[in-house]
Amino acid sequence: MNIQAELRCRCGEVRALVSDPSPKTVNRVICYCDDCQAYAHQLGRPDLLDVHGGTDVVQVAPASLTFVRGQDKIAALRLSPKGLFRWHARCCNTPVGNTLTPSIPFVGVVAQAFETDGQNLDALFGTPVGTNLGKFAIGDVPGKTNGVSLSLLLRILRLVLGWRLTGKTWPHPFFERGSGAPRYPVIVLSREQRDALRPLCGPRPRPLTSVQ
Repeated sequence: MNIQAELRCRCGEVRALVSDPSPKTVNRVICYCDDCQAYAHQLGRPDLLDVHGGTDVVQVAPASLTFVRGQDKIAALRLSPKGLFRWHARCCNTPVGNTLTPSIPFVGVVAQAFETDGQNLDALFGTPVGTNLGKFAIGDVPGKTNGVSLSLLLRILRLVLGWRLTGKTWPHPFFERGSGAPRYPVIVLSREQRDALRPLCGPRPRPLTSVQ
């Protein structure tokens, strides 16, 4: 049976499908890094972070993610010129996928962006298999890993290599085949903008104020 999980932005203008999701075909982690926290604050979406500043991320093969609506509302934000492409729906600032370049085929999607029609996220994707950069977590997180554990790194490498060898890089939801150019507009934050976000991030964030 072909199972699909629907990705939907908060206002419903941008929608996508992830084909054949399962704990064996994706990687689910909790990322506490200050970049993920900074990104959520830049979008005005700290509601996507857990109480410890963590982001629940489901990493999928690029070819498994297909946008079916609202492509004209997608844009990317990069915290630095060499940072991740952090794609989001401009209509409501919902993250819809984090990527590197197409040469490293993965898309990380915030779990809360999935519309599961009553299906349990754990049943679709499995429970998180590990944590990333827990040194930026806010408060005490039992079992956290300050960096990236070897077992988690090996799992990620195995999946990414498998996706590349089995042709699951293309079609890519965010990059053009051949040129590798981004399909959608990309904005890079200035150093001043980036520095203004850092105090909002763990492990000891200042009280939340609006970010312009």
